[in-house]
Amino acid sequence: MSPEPAWRLTLGLAGLLALARPLRAEANAPVSIAVDASVRGAPLERVWSFHGYDEINYTTVPEGRALLGTLAALHTAPTYVRSHFLFNTGDGSPAQKWGSTNVYTEDAAGNPVYDFTLTDAIFDTLTAAPAFPFVELGFMPEALSTHPTPYRNTTTRSLDGGCFYPPADYGKWAGLIREWAGHAVRRYPGVADRWLWELWNEPDFAYFQGTADEFTRLYDTTEAALHEVIPSAPFGGPAVALAESPLFRQFLEHCATGTNAVSGGTGTRLDLVTFHAKGGVTQTDGHIELDLGRQLDLHRTGFATVAEFPEFKGKPIYITEADPDGCAACLPSTFPEDAYRTSPAYGAYEVAMMKRSLDLSEALGVNLRGVLTWAFTFPDTPYFAGYRALATNGIGLPVLGAFKLLGRLSGARVPVASSGALPLDAVLASGVRAEPDIDGMAALDGNALRVLVWNYHDDIVPVAAAPVHLTVKVPPSFGAQVNVSHLRVDEAHGDAYTVWVSQGMPAAPSADELLALTQAMEPSLLVPDTTLPVTHGTVAMDFELPRFGISLITLSSTGAASDTATGETPQGCACRAAARRSNGASALLGVACALLALVRRRTRLPFAYISAKNLERS
Repeated sequence: MSPEPAWRLTLGLAGLLALARPLRAEANAPVSIAVDASVRGAPLERVWSFHGYDEINYTTVPEGRALLGTLAALHTAPTYVRSHFLFNTGDGSPAQKWGSTNVYTEDAAGNPVYDFTLTDAIFDTLTAAPAFPFVELGFMPEALSTHPTPYRNTTTRSLDGGCFYPPADYGKWAGLIREWAGHAVRRYPGVADRWLWELWNEPDFAYFQGTADEFTRLYDTTEAALHEVIPSAPFGGPAVALAESPLFRQFLEHCATGTNAVSGGTGTRLDLVTFHAKGGVTQTDGHIELDLGRQLDLHRTGFATVAEFPEFKGKPIYITEADPDGCAACLPSTFPEDAYRTSPAYGAYEVAMMKRSLDLSEALGVNLRGVLTWAFTFPDTPYFAGYRALATNGIGLPVLGAFKLLGRLSGARVPVASSGALPLDAVLASGVRAEPDIDGMAALDGNALRVLVWNYHDDIVPVAAAPVHLTVKVPPSFGAQVNVSHLRVDEAHGDAYTVWVSQGMPAAPSADELLALTQAMEPSLLVPDTTLPVTHGTVAMDFELPRFGISLITLSSTGAASDTATGETPQGCACRAAARRSNGASALLGVACALLALVRRRTRLPFAYISAKNLERS
């Protein structure tokens, strides 16, 4: 997506004033959200500290290194990172939908030659972040592939290369696993205790050009080789693209009662279970529509399938790709529905999905341990191009801000009751298509109680903000008054994209513009930190929550420090931030900014809907 010229932002006076008309409110009465921190629950399972991306060589480029450091810092739980192409043959040049490490080649006599130079650089970067690898063992080195020519995919988005074929020699594959695992153990502390291991990626899809029997044989071979070197390594699979896939059940049956291809015995060790789920995004009636219901239904299918096997019902489950759509490297210029990615809607989807996935796992009695977001960054691409990413050229997107709020939750989960929360069964059956889902999570950690509240809907359409009345029953130890900090991500807070649009979508932002973008990308204070009284053990507050807005309210005893995300003062309207540009805005752009400010004050409209491209499509 090429940047739009600034003149497109003027749009015409009539068009902008039309957008400023009053909008239907989310609710006639305030949504009541009650938090009871006097009831201390089990430790919060922070399933959201898992991230991944196709391009393993993006790990070591400066932009990738910086983002990994950001991800590791924003989570209170250990951060895990998964990527493709660990064993691919090649020189390690970064490329979209491709990667290589040249870890395995053969000499003229067919003997294995191992080279860990590139993998060392990758895993040194991960562990220095610090993050823990979720090691995806794949794909097939050229010298081992049963179909080595052509080895690399013929196009960026095709999956027809030789790296996706089974090994010509399972013994040599086992040797590769043993050598790599042994090297990792010698080089990195904590491999046996903290790393997670998985075989391949989506063997029910084009990523594996073999039969189901060939895949289970590959699994048996890999399991035996890995555990020969690291007996305690948590290892599993099958990382299917769809939990509905017949291969998922066939794999579990094989591990439970099948014939082991290596030992000849019954079954194969399975330490963890993995599958993928993509909700789906469409354009409907002129707007973008997400599908949280479909996403969660896939999660439910996976959980229910695992629960059918007594041997595996208690095993850790990791959804090692869970996303609103299925192609991170696809662009809105080709798939217009993917324009949701630059808006706060993406972050609200992620937050709502995480909470509902925890609810589902509890309802089905399974052990959900991780929900991995397959989004990273795409170096050397235009600003805000529309890839499914967390950052663009070092500037965090609103979804990254959502993770910065979500990542702060830690401690014991406490009950949250919201009059605006939809029943889980209703979301599974129909998605979030009528009323919004205004819900929350809360956790008590020492003298800090953090309450995360969000306003989610599948339809990205303009509506007015919802009034929220929040009551929090605090522990007696908090005393007669509490410190309160209220951080927000929405179209006016923690949204650098809106600032970039107001700047005229510069292809190469100036130093001043970059500073404004950097400041705007952080979650910011909705109101200044304050102190509130505790009345009969309860603190009450009222605020408005726009559609796709996410609030993190932190309450602590008055002797504790505040919990703001940054030391910055709230930036306010994106247009004011843009006005600091050193080259000055044109008169027309200034008029547009003023009108956009009016629109946002009156409607709290998601900014994605007043960008030039979306107006052109409407």
